[in-house]
Amino acid sequence: MRFSQLGGLAESTFDNFIPEGHGLNEARRRNLRIAYETARAYAENPEGWLVLKGGYGCGKTHLAAAIANYRLEHGQPVLFVNTPDLLDHLRGAYNPNATTGYDQRFEQVRNAALLVLDDLGTQSNTEWAQEKLYQIFNYRYNARLPTVITTNVELESLEPRIRSRVVDPGLVQVVHILAHDFRGTGIGKDHSDLSTLNLLSDKTFENFDLREQELPRAEADNLRRALQTARDYAADPQGWLVFNSVAYGNGKTHLAAAIANTVINQGRPVLFIVVPDLLDHLRTTYNPAAGVRYDKRFEEVKTADLLVLDDLGTESATPWAREKLYQIFNYRYNARLATVITTALRVDDIDPKLRARMLDVTRCTFFTLEVPTYVGKRYRRRSR
Repeated sequence: MRFSQLGGLAESTFDNFIPEGHGLNEARRRNLRIAYETARAYAENPEGWLVLKGGYGCGKTHLAAAIANYRLEHGQPVLFVNTPDLLDHLRGAYNPNATTGYDQRFEQVRNAALLVLDDLGTQSNTEWAQEKLYQIFNYRYNARLPTVITTNVELESLEPRIRSRVVDPGLVQVVHILAHDFRGTGIGKDHSDLSTLNLLSDKTFENFDLREQELPRAEADNLRRALQTARDYAADPQGWLVFNSVAYGNGKTHLAAAIANTVINQGRPVLFIVVPDLLDHLRTTYNPAAGVRYDKRFEEVKTADLLVLDDLGTESATPWAREKLYQIFNYRYNARLATVITTALRVDDIDPKLRARMLDVTRCTFFTLEVPTYVGKRYRRRSR
């Protein structure tokens, strides 16, 4: 308690946390409940690392403090510290008049039985600061010491050496909290105003028509494999998935929307948008009267946890449009962010820079639907 910064957070407990949030839709309530239950389970048995990621005021610091307070109540040592303040304490330890020397302070942090680092990413990233944080992270990573981290930045933006440790699934559990600011009005938007998934909320795997009485066997098998591929991806959205077919109206968008609906019902964030609409939204931000800045809108798309781009190739292929799409594709490709794409373009007609990423079999499943447009008619086999 003497070295921790719980202070005003001493009252932040699991008992006074509201897992249902304020003004949240069902998916976000479920997401917040999962974050609450995950933090509570970690407090009972702190093993490995727990990363709580989310926007300002979403409850991540409350949950991190609740973990610390729970352990302290049970007589277990915890060090809770805000990341910028931690670096200030280390700098201050160089002062000859400091009551605690640098070596003692640094060892105290590095070897804490449970370390809670709040607001990682808000510090000034000087070379010295990055070096000290890396030393702490690397030591605790190798020693497998329990560590809780809160951050509102994308993990991809962290210093590479630190990021490699924070995203290791063998040690780290990352929880993305979707709730809006608890300290605001209590009323938030259910989803990004970019997303058009609400228009496709009826598209599910259960009501996807396999057209078994309409299609010949080979095409019916192809459609069945497409459905299974989509189901498997929705269960664990990693890498990229492309549904390609020169025909329109044969199920590409339905499968992409079903993936998005499944994932969002699990409490995870999804941005679903038709490509021409996306570019229109970006163009609109250039207007001085626009309510959203270009950089904020572009960042929202570029860093979405799961991005579904519908109808790639139906946009006007201006140099500006090609540049924006390439920037989005390239960022998400390098950051290995989950992405679903539908397109009716022939493979050779896809922009070469985009095609190179979409055809990388190490990161992308490229599925070609070999079925015609749905017409609802029974296929009649010719008698020999």
